[in-house]
Amino acid sequence: MTKVRGGFPRGFHPPVMVALNVAGRNDTRWCAVSTSAESAGGGRAAAGAALGDHERDRLTVPQGLAALSLDALASVAYGPEAIVVVLAVAGGYGLGFTLPVTVAIVVLLAALTFSYRQVIAAFPNGGGAYAVAGRHLGRRVSLIAAASLIIDYVLNVAVSVSAGVAALTSAFPALYADRVWLCVIVLALITGVNLYGVAESAKVMIVPTVVFVVAVFAVIVVGLLRAHPATAPSHPTASAASGVGVLLLLRAFASGCSALTGVEAIANAVPTFRSPRVKRAQRTEVALGALLGAMLLGLSLLIGKFHVAPKSTKTVLAQLTEASFGHNAGFYVVQFATMVLLALAANTSFGGMPVLTSLLARDHNLPHVFWLRADRQVYRHGVTVLSGAALVLLIGAEGDTQALVPFFAIGVFIGFTISQIGMVRHWYIERGAGWQGRAALNALGAVLTTVALAIELVAKFGEGGWLVFLTVALLVAVFEWVHRTYRRIGVGLHLGEVPGPPEEQRSLVVVPVGAVNLLTQQAISAALSLGDEVRAVTVVHPDDQDAKSADEVRDAWNAWHPNVPLTVLSSRTRSLTQPIVDHLRALQAETEHDRLVVLIPEMQLPHVWLRLLQNQRGAVLDRAIRRYTDAVICRLRFRIDVPR
Repeated sequence: MTKVRGGFPRGFHPPVMVALNVAGRNDTRWCAVSTSAESAGGGRAAAGAALGDHERDRLTVPQGLAALSLDALASVAYGPEAIVVVLAVAGGYGLGFTLPVTVAIVVLLAALTFSYRQVIAAFPNGGGAYAVAGRHLGRRVSLIAAASLIIDYVLNVAVSVSAGVAALTSAFPALYADRVWLCVIVLALITGVNLYGVAESAKVMIVPTVVFVVAVFAVIVVGLLRAHPATAPSHPTASAASGVGVLLLLRAFASGCSALTGVEAIANAVPTFRSPRVKRAQRTEVALGALLGAMLLGLSLLIGKFHVAPKSTKTVLAQLTEASFGHNAGFYVVQFATMVLLALAANTSFGGMPVLTSLLARDHNLPHVFWLRADRQVYRHGVTVLSGAALVLLIGAEGDTQALVPFFAIGVFIGFTISQIGMVRHWYIERGAGWQGRAALNALGAVLTTVALAIELVAKFGEGGWLVFLTVALLVAVFEWVHRTYRRIGVGLHLGEVPGPPEEQRSLVVVPVGAVNLLTQQAISAALSLGDEVRAVTVVHPDDQDAKSADEVRDAWNAWHPNVPLTVLSSRTRSLTQPIVDHLRALQAETEHDRLVVLIPEMQLPHVWLRLLQNQRGAVLDRAIRRYTDAVICRLRFRIDVPR
């Protein structure tokens, strides 16, 4: 192996990743890094069998729509309304521009859909804007893209959960006072399902997704076939506005673009699909774009046909449903499906962000623990951090969706813009067949997303949008600090250099003990196999009438006769750590051994509730010895059977 500048050799894998995979059995991740073992014969077949076992934990196209597209699909509940709210300033004349604005958004949606379809093919390991920027726009830009996407993922969870709970409390006002607890319960349920496995979570989401999509299309079809509304919606009031300006249309366009959040999630989570992953992910992306575009255009046509205006007590979708079905059972089915899907739309973030954080960890920008998967192919640490951050936002906003909306969609449009610009550069460098058309499509998308982002910033900056920029800066600073730290660790480990041959060293093993018992016997046995010389040490408290004296401890030790010397230390202050630390320092000064090892024995009890009764002396000793000495610490847990 040759040394590489910058501290990380090519192909470097986190040591913790390799160490854990060595201990795992039938784990596909170990097969992925042990390419030399596979090529030796038979290993490749075993790897294939293990991969096949885990395919059932990955996504099909319908499961991908359910797991990764709920954010985008559920946005039809508030995206068209966001357009109407802005255009209503110009009265009925302004509302007449709802369809043109929606068409512009659908054009942008089409550009994003085909762009991310190409991103999936170019970056099959996932990452979306992060991967595109990392290859074509530089590492710092990729970190900005990743930070903005993480913010959007967290906000999506908080907004989706709070919006779903708001729909519930609108139907049952008595629950309004408990909305925060309801948000916490919904978040806990979604987190639990995703910790169980992404494929399992997708199966849970399929039924409500189908019900919602069918219900919305039923509203559109029935409404378009009706000559007159079943229930008259609210109509726009007269306005003093003399016309509709470009700025108003751009604001309506930017507000309606909130319906596009979540479009990138599929490209971020390609590794979670079944083989062939790229084709399945591409089909899912196209299906999402087609469904979302059709629903947005259909609802926009109904808004124009029924002359629907925003109403504080009833959503635009609810008014359209009443106009199509009337106030009957069908109305409540649509409302209930909307409520459920808004709550479950958070699942998009749970499918996308853990994969993104795993890629950041792979590139040494986050702790490597985010790269590890659980047995069900779940990035458990990414799921947990996402849930915790969303919980903080929900509690801080007291479950109020409107308190979170000013921060929403800014982050995702930063990622959109970076991704589009990066793909333009990608086509320019690759210069394959038809690259000019693809580059032009991405360039158009870059212009549209840049305009939308600029208007989002202007409209929401004073409402708290500046916090998004501050948070992006803080996250990028954290990424950089983690990367520098791993680089220093790489230098300390001499990564990329060929180390000298291993040398035999003499070790003195010290075992802190409390009494003569089975744990002590097992600890001394382990210590005798680790070092050239073993010594035991214990601490007594002479002023404690209930404690054993030094002579009693020595007598018990001599009666056992383990052929290991025992040093009895006295502590009048009842400190456990200070006498042992002083004793170890003295040994380090006088011993002729090359290494001093402290073996701390601990009990491994069979039940969690039994472990709560342990005194945690091992952890206390560990911290003190690491802080004040240079001794090597070995904490060993010995299983102790407790009779019933």
